[in-house]
Amino acid sequence: MNGLSAILHGNEQDASTTDAEGIASALARIGRDEALREQMIDLLREAERRLARPDLKVRGGFDVRAEITGEICDALCRDAGLMCKRLKQGITFNYTYTSRIARAVTLSPDREPDHVWEPQTTKLLLALAENADHVLIGGAYAGDHALLLAQQLAALGDGGVVHAFEPNDALADLLDLNIRQNNLTNILVSRLGLWRQEGKCFAFEGDDSDAHGIPVASPDQADFVTTTIDAYVRERQLPGLDVIMLDIEGAEHAALEGALDVLSRPAGQSPHVIFEIHRSYVDWSDGLLRTPILEMLTDLGYFAYAIRDFHSNYPMGDSPVELIRPETTWLEGPPHGFNMVAVKTPDLLEQDERIRILDGVSPKLLLHKDPALHHPSTRPCL
Repeated sequence: MNGLSAILHGNEQDASTTDAEGIASALARIGRDEALREQMIDLLREAERRLARPDLKVRGGFDVRAEITGEICDALCRDAGLMCKRLKQGITFNYTYTSRIARAVTLSPDREPDHVWEPQTTKLLLALAENADHVLIGGAYAGDHALLLAQQLAALGDGGVVHAFEPNDALADLLDLNIRQNNLTNILVSRLGLWRQEGKCFAFEGDDSDAHGIPVASPDQADFVTTTIDAYVRERQLPGLDVIMLDIEGAEHAALEGALDVLSRPAGQSPHVIFEIHRSYVDWSDGLLRTPILEMLTDLGYFAYAIRDFHSNYPMGDSPVELIRPETTWLEGPPHGFNMVAVKTPDLLEQDERIRILDGVSPKLLLHKDPALHHPSTRPCL
């Protein structure tokens, strides 16, 4: 019995031990034909719509993407090379299928989604930067947030600039490609890493968007060298920063330690900050407020909130961004991460009609988990 026959006859063990790689190779061969690949992806979207029923979500914790469609899509796109997704705003997003971000945008429920990754974080970032002059993004990837932000700033016509840091050369090359193809002239790309000190050498451990830096002894061993946010602001002679966004796999605290000059400025002159916090790098056993990164931000006059979001591509439309007070954020579960936002003027968030402040729920939006903790509170779940 070959692998496909084993699956069709319910013998999953035979399938996994005899010809699983053969099936993956067959799917990859189909995926080399772009038209066929798109038809197959449409079928996977339909499978997600039909299999992710509410009764299964509540009873069995059934994650269709993780258990079925995701792995099929991974095999289908394995040899696809450069891929492209057009966004609702007209942005062309080129990417390679090498990360969970790539899987998410490939399987996006909308053919032309309004975001690449993290719908609510994207929405909040754009809201905070509505009148910005200078926005800094650490961990810019291929431009999932930077492209939309630069487009918004360019439309305002006030000369707003995105300063995008991406030390991974392959991702920075994709970012450069996306900048050119979208005719954006207000993104400045740096291939330096952000840290608490300048000139430190780091090598990557891990792959693509999940790679994190580890210190190495010499430039010969290094994948990238660091700078600090304060040094960059000085070198560029910037008047300041309006927003800082960091997704740099555990280096967020160190990067903010390198930004104390701009972070210490008074409200109205200091940047709003969006950053990832992850249990693999941060011990939150005593609560979020007792973590070093939040203690530092609190001492500097910031008020922080956890952002409720899908770490995927999921249409949220006009649903408000939901934020959770850190002292009530539900943190149970396996090691995981989520984004937070910190501002010096909490009224900016708490009085914005596009934002809701909640207590006692999880920042992880997961449709296959307990609705009381993990579903958006302001929209029905499909």
